[in-house]
Amino acid sequence: MRKLFAALAALAVVLCAPVRAEDLVSGISQDVIEITSNYTGSDIVVFGAIERPVDSGTRDVVVVVRGPDTDVTVRKKARVAGLWINSDQAILKGMPSYYFIASTRPVAQIASTYTLKNFGLGLANLEPSSYHSHHDVEPFRAALVRRMQREALYTETSTSVEFLSETLFRVRVPVPASVARGKYDVDVYLFRNGNAVSAQTTPLFVDQTGLERRLFNFAHAEPFIYGVSTVLLAVLLGWISSLLFRQNL
Repeated sequence: MRKLFAALAALAVVLCAPVRAEDLVSGISQDVIEITSNYTGSDIVVFGAIERPVDSGTRDVVVVVRGPDTDVTVRKKARVAGLWINSDQAILKGMPSYYFIASTRPVAQIASTYTLKNFGLGLANLEPSSYHSHHDVEPFRAALVRRMQREALYTETSTSVEFLSETLFRVRVPVPASVARGKYDVDVYLFRNGNAVSAQTTPLFVDQTGLERRLFNFAHAEPFIYGVSTVLLAVLLGWISSLLFRQNL
């Protein structure tokens, strides 16, 4: 729901802009990333150009790559009788499984807090679509953001937008091996004096290939047969191992 609102807001801003407003054209170096058994991570390049640039005012570019939304349970531990146990939890729904944002300067300096929240720009403005918690959800949301940053799944940087000329720019986006499979949205925004004047979205697909993909499809298409097959395979491997062990004796 948040992504739909952000897209509609960007469209409304662009449609309401003057006829001679700046236009933004962007793309990505590859629109499909294939995950194999030996995949250890890679980079994609988001590039773009600003058409009809305006000389006056402050111009900013913001690039956001957002992965498939997921529901996350965040637990809080407390020390009870010398043991650490789960004392509370919150269920955050609709949080991105991957989030990367790059900007020409810190996003808090680019636009107002209201605008940043509407577009979901910045780690401080990543909010669940809904949540279930008995207490204030903010500490749980902040804890999730910190954990995802440690795992290199959430990144916010203000030094990655590289201008090759007055109008051409590019951003290198790291894609670690632990990213979720699915459809990603690559959003590029152009801000002028704190207002979004242009935006463009490009889809990016991350998928498994090879034997891993065939096993994944088989497990979801025929779960019962897959379960029986894995049990029989485990029994067979155990029997072969026992024979080899006896021969070595």
